[in-house]
Amino acid sequence: MAPSGRISQSVFDGSRLRVILLLDLYEGAQQQFLDAYELMRKQVASVPGHISDQLCQSIENPSQWLITSEWESAPPFLAWVNSEEHVETVKPMHSCVRDTRSMRYSILRETSPGQPASRTAASADAQVEPRVGDGVARHALTFTVKPGSESKVAEILAGYESPQAQVDETTRLRRTSLFMHGNRIVRAVEVEGDLLVALRHVARQPQVRAVEEAINPYLEQDRDLTDPESARVFFTRAALPAVHHVVADRPAPADLRRHALYYPAKEGQGMALARLLSHQDRAAADDPDNPVHSSTVFQRDDIVVRLVDVTGDLDLDPVASLGLKGPGKAAELERLLDGAAVGVEGSLESERNINRLLSHADMLPVTDRSAHS
Repeated sequence: MAPSGRISQSVFDGSRLRVILLLDLYEGAQQQFLDAYELMRKQVASVPGHISDQLCQSIENPSQWLITSEWESAPPFLAWVNSEEHVETVKPMHSCVRDTRSMRYSILRETSPGQPASRTAASADAQVEPRVGDGVARHALTFTVKPGSESKVAEILAGYESPQAQVDETTRLRRTSLFMHGNRIVRAVEVEGDLLVALRHVARQPQVRAVEEAINPYLEQDRDLTDPESARVFFTRAALPAVHHVVADRPAPADLRRHALYYPAKEGQGMALARLLSHQDRAAADDPDNPVHSSTVFQRDDIVVRLVDVTGDLDLDPVASLGLKGPGKAAELERLLDGAAVGVEGSLESERNINRLLSHADMLPVTDRSAHS
């Protein structure tokens, strides 16, 4: 039987990864940039999962440069690029670079005589065919506010006027969903077209800038968005990448509700937890009786957030809502989850603890805005 789910995004397909970084340098900064690149090259060479990288200069415009790197798969690259070590490693480059753009691609086909079979996607769930997309890019940011300020911050974030949805001829803001868990904020966006263009467009809007300024005093991590270096570091640390998205290949029910579920992982287990939830959501999309119609899993370090569109209330089927259907799945999640961080101790095999986990993991919705045509 053909699968009823459509995976448009996944870092768990086993394919190698090609990362492309486009850079526009300031005039006169080439030698400083080369020195910074040499330091970065030596450090990244020892990162697990890294295969190779190349530095290229445009033959048409000498201020335009390109860094490409190849990785065994996406997870080790994401672990590196989201690490504090990476933030420190690339700092010397910032003063040399006018503008940057990063793109990540799965390697599906290549022409390379003598390529060993071991270098092809070899995992059990290896995907060699292209994913079928919906033209939507997904991304999230997460950061924390000072304890005691949660209600004030929620009021500020819920009260602003939405920016213009149409960015340009090819890019459009589709949906922004914002949730809180304790003092942690997660803001997820869906963009038709170019994600970077849309994010820059939003950041320039007066109503958005006013909101960002209004919440600054309450943030646990200080930032100054008028200072490019401070803004760059903040958004690098706040990035919560989407690692998997799947939607059931059947009509969306009229009563879909959006929820965000927070799964703090045990130290070092964030990617494994995200992989488990992604596999579970793929199975859910193939089950016509599962209430989860679509899911996006976001992960950074030991923070995992699962954004789900669900038919009916979450507590009608807590096991399905949490992504735990199937033998042994509750025990597997228990092994990876920092239960104390979401107020759950003891076995997840018990109905009581499943309900407690759902209640504690379900994030508080602050705002959910969809653009209308």
